[in-house]
Amino acid sequence: MAMLDPLAALTDAFTSFLFGKVESTRLPVRTSTGQAQAVYLPTAAPGLGDSGVIIGREVYSGKGYIYDPFQLYGQQLPAPHWLVLGESGNGKSALEKTYVLRQLRFRDRQVVVLDAQGEDGAGEWNLIAKALGIQPIRLDPTAALDGGIKLNPLDPAITLTGQLALLRTIIEVAMGRGLDERAGFALKVAHAYVIETITDRQPILTDIVERLRHPMEDAAESMNVDLDDVRAWGLDVALVLDRLVDGDLRGMFDGPTTVGIDLDAPLIVFDLSHIDRNSIAMPILMAIVGVWLEHTWIRPDRKKRIFLVEEAWHIINSPFVAQLFQRLLKFGRRLGLSFVAVVHHLSDVVDGAAAKEAAAILKMASTRTIYAQKADEARATGRVLGLPRWAVEIIPTLTPGIAVWDVNGNVQVVKHLITETERPLVYTDRAMTQSSAEADAERDEALPVSLDKQLADDAVA
Repeated sequence: MAMLDPLAALTDAFTSFLFGKVESTRLPVRTSTGQAQAVYLPTAAPGLGDSGVIIGREVYSGKGYIYDPFQLYGQQLPAPHWLVLGESGNGKSALEKTYVLRQLRFRDRQVVVLDAQGEDGAGEWNLIAKALGIQPIRLDPTAALDGGIKLNPLDPAITLTGQLALLRTIIEVAMGRGLDERAGFALKVAHAYVIETITDRQPILTDIVERLRHPMEDAAESMNVDLDDVRAWGLDVALVLDRLVDGDLRGMFDGPTTVGIDLDAPLIVFDLSHIDRNSIAMPILMAIVGVWLEHTWIRPDRKKRIFLVEEAWHIINSPFVAQLFQRLLKFGRRLGLSFVAVVHHLSDVVDGAAAKEAAAILKMASTRTIYAQKADEARATGRVLGLPRWAVEIIPTLTPGIAVWDVNGNVQVVKHLITETERPLVYTDRAMTQSSAEADAERDEALPVSLDKQLADDAVA
C-alpha cells in the first residue's frame, strides 16, 4: 500500500481549513445547441487559394471564392476542364460571361466561344464581343452564299490525317452510323487524289464529291476490283458531302477559308445562332469548328486558352463528334487548354447514343458546377458525378445565382457575384424583363466602359 506524502497531506488539511473544500462543485447548466455553438471557434472548409478569378462568395463561410483551372492544375486539379449544369434561368449564362470577362484581364489568356443561343437576331455573346471591339464569326448558310464566313475542312492548315478524320466524322454524324471499310476506302482514295493533284489553290469539298462520283482507274486497280464497285462504295459518302456543297448547309464549308479571321484576338466568338439547334447541322458544325481550331488555333506558345461550348450536348451526345473532342481535350491539356462544356441536363448525354464517350469526357472534367435542378435530376446527377448526399439534397433548393461547385472533391456552395459594370453585358433574358427602350439604354451605357479598368476595380483579384 502506497504511503501518503506527509507534506502533501498537511497542505491539503491546511487548505481545507482555510477555504473549506479543495474543489468546488458546480451545478449543471441547461442550454440549447443554438446557444452552445458560440463556444466553438468558427470553421470553414479550405478554399482553392487566393490566385485567380473571383467567382463570388461561399454561402456558408462568407469567404470569397476564387477559381482558376490554370493556377490549380497539377496537385489540386488533375485536368483543367469544366462542366456547367443546370436548368435555364438559374445563372449559367451569367457565370460563363463574367468568368470569360475576368479571365481576359490576364494578358496570357485567350477564349473561343461556340455561341449556339440567339437573341435579337444575333448570338447572345454579340454584346460582349461588341464591347471588346470584336466582330463575331457568324456561320449562317444564307449569309455564306452572299460572301459570308466560310471554314474549309480541307484547309491546308489542317494536317492530312486531320482532314480525313474530319471528313469521316461529318459523314458518320450525318448518316448516324460508322463508315464501313468499303466506303472508308472510297473516301480515302478520293481525298488522296484531290490533295495530290490540286496544288494551285485550296482543295474544297466539291473536289472530293466529284472524285467520289468519278473515281480513277488507279483506285480500282489497287484493290483488283471493277471501277463501278469503287463508285458504288463512295455513293453514300458523296450524297452526304453534297449536302454541304449544294444542300441546306451549302455556303459555309464549300470554299476556301475566309481570309482575315483573327485567331490572335483575345476573344473569338463563333455565332451559331442562325443554325437550327435541333438539326443534324449543329453537331456537324461543331465537329468542323472543333477540328479547324485544333489545327489552327491551339499552339505551343505558352498562352492559356479557354474553349467554351454552349449547348455542348451536341458534342457529347454524338459518338463520332465526342471522339474528336476527346482527343482534343487530351491533346489540349498539354498545351494549356481548358474546355468548358455547358449542358442543361446530364441525362441529355449519359443516356444518349454516346454514353461511353460522354463518360470519358465527363471524367476529364475535374470541375463541375451544378445549378438548380429538379429532385430526380439532381439525384441522377449526383450518382453520375459522385456528389456527397448533402450536396444532392440542396441542389433542388438552390436559388438563381447559387450553385454547388465540385473542384476535384472540394465541394462548396457558392453565390456568384456580378458587378454593376458586368450586369448589362451578361444578362440574356432582357426580352422577358425589359422594354426595348430600356434594353437599348443599358447597351448604350455599357459599351463605352473600359472593361479592363472596371473589372480591375470591381471584380478580379
